[in-house]
Amino acid sequence: MFKHLLRNILVFSFIFIASFNFMPSAMALGGIQPSLNESAPDFTLPTNLGDGEVSLHDYRGKWVVLYFYPQDFTPGCTLEAKRFQQDLQKYHDLNAEIVGVSVDDVNSHQNFCDEEGLKFPLLADTEGKVSKAYGSWLSGRSLRHTYIINPEGILVAKFLGVRPAIHSQEVLSELNKLTSVQFKNIR
Repeated sequence: MFKHLLRNILVFSFIFIASFNFMPSAMALGGIQPSLNESAPDFTLPTNLGDGEVSLHDYRGKWVVLYFYPQDFTPGCTLEAKRFQQDLQKYHDLNAEIVGVSVDDVNSHQNFCDEEGLKFPLLADTEGKVSKAYGSWLSGRSLRHTYIINPEGILVAKFLGVRPAIHSQEVLSELNKLTSVQFKNIR
């Protein structure tokens, strides 16, 4: 009986893993991903910063690191946010802004920012519309995905397998590459 159960688990696991190899390239866990080198899906969401709402187009002329995360105050999400905060000046030096998105409401975001000393906006995607537009939605939560959007509003990089402890450094490294390429193209 145990061998039969183990065999079924192995067969199911193989089929499940193999199915990801045949998914269209834009499909990932969480839904259809927006395409690179095309306009990033625009949005307007309420924020904790007292500005009422934030829209992606408000950031034209700046790089945007748009990161989705499951929930305020959870260990992984807290670590990821604190790493972004720790590196915030490095992002600003690259003309980049950090913007976080989850399904938590504005009050939760405000409490989270106050407790963790976060100085960047967190947006309340309580209905999941923006998370879905970015293919970052699963079972009523935003997935841990990050997107880099250039100053013209074009999606230029995405991170789908995020590890909170090192993620900010990964994003900074990619942003440094992207901004140096942009600078070379200007000269």
